[in-house]
Amino acid sequence: MNATSADRNYGGRSAPERAARRRAALVDVAVTAMSESRWRSATVASLCGEAQLNKRYFYESFADLDALAMAVIDDISAEVTEAAVVAYVAALQRPQPEQARLAVDAIIGVLGNDCRKARVLLGGAAGTPAVDARRTDAIEGLTGVLIDHARTIHDVRLEVDSLAQTAPAFVIGGTAQAILSWAEGALKVTRDQLAEDLASLWMTLGTSAAEIARARLAEPPGTVDPA
Repeated sequence: MNATSADRNYGGRSAPERAARRRAALVDVAVTAMSESRWRSATVASLCGEAQLNKRYFYESFADLDALAMAVIDDISAEVTEAAVVAYVAALQRPQPEQARLAVDAIIGVLGNDCRKARVLLGGAAGTPAVDARRTDAIEGLTGVLIDHARTIHDVRLEVDSLAQTAPAFVIGGTAQAILSWAEGALKVTRDQLAEDLASLWMTLGTSAAEIARARLAEPPGTVDPA
């Protein structure tokens, strides 16, 4: 049976490989457009022009512009999560502060070295309501990863305290702002120092939150501070 044009190899690449390269090119130009706040004026034609692709290739990977924007956020979020988890798992035999530092450094490696990605995921680049909701979901997902990690360090019973939710959200928000500021050049520290500082803050806040929660749980219901 003869191979169809869709199955044939061109330039040593299979059809799926060529499609993946076209998808990657579209995602790349979308990252740029979103980071530069040009997304609301972007069109399929303009993005394909930037990617040097025929317009028909857009629809082999994406149904519409929202689908492309969501793919951008999903790809960046997945890259950040994978980098942090891989770094953490590789450091399981090391002290907890070192585990945190390596995980933070991995996140900086993804977002800090490509300001576009930091702006898209952390900087609130303008988008459609659907895209903004997807970004919120991504940040909540990262917060969930941190919550799960905290459970391995602190007493799982502390989940009943509100700090089990508030503290990780606070950490993610502060970490995001610090990395974004560093990526844009406003925060004048080295990458190593940034990772060390953020990891120290993670550990300090986590320990303090756990102590506060334990104290709250130890208080009899209805206890009132005499002061």
